[in-house]
Amino acid sequence: MRNPTPDESNLRAAMVRAALELDARNLNRGTSGNVGVRCGKRLLVTPSGVPARELTAQGMVLLAANGDVIGAGHPSSEWRFHRDILASRPDVHAVVHVHSPFATTLACLGIEVPPFHYMIAAAGGSTIRCAPYALFGTQELSDHALAALKDRRACLLANHGMITTGRDLADAVALCVEVESLCEQYWRARQIAEPRHLTDAQMAEVMERFKTYGQRADGEQERP
Repeated sequence: MRNPTPDESNLRAAMVRAALELDARNLNRGTSGNVGVRCGKRLLVTPSGVPARELTAQGMVLLAANGDVIGAGHPSSEWRFHRDILASRPDVHAVVHVHSPFATTLACLGIEVPPFHYMIAAAGGSTIRCAPYALFGTQELSDHALAALKDRRACLLANHGMITTGRDLADAVALCVEVESLCEQYWRARQIAEPRHLTDAQMAEVMERFKTYGQRADGEQERP
């Protein structure tokens, strides 16, 4: 039986905390959603079919770069997009997938979230794209997700849910909360009318401001 390194042990514990937070915020329910993190040249993914309250650090599944399981466990059926996102995006170290109510509602309508609010830029661009539908757990779904995440930190998955990415789990979870809030705001605004969209020039100003907004002495960036 292998003994995880201290860094791996910390990541495993952080994954449990992240899954519990997502559940507590009603961003996931039951066994829906999953979490993945970079672990050196490998990755850790939450196990398949286990509710958040039953997750353990030891139960996180370690995968090789090609997706082979190292040790024991059955990874989430969505391990492919965790593997592919982490492999193709060196800026990303954590991936969160949820079936949150408002993001999933828009995803089921196949709606891309437009620049109705400047905080859309937190997801990396002027829109939050909606990837085309594909069967869960398939390479096709992973390919669609990668395309929707090009130059972005988050996307919707048609008739499915949402993916967010981050420099670490806390960052990816925080963005997940932000995107769900934006999806709720957009859904509510559309009950009255299509909200006013910011222009490309206005969003470009926001993106530029985000590069240095709230920059602290330690180099970390505070969210506006």
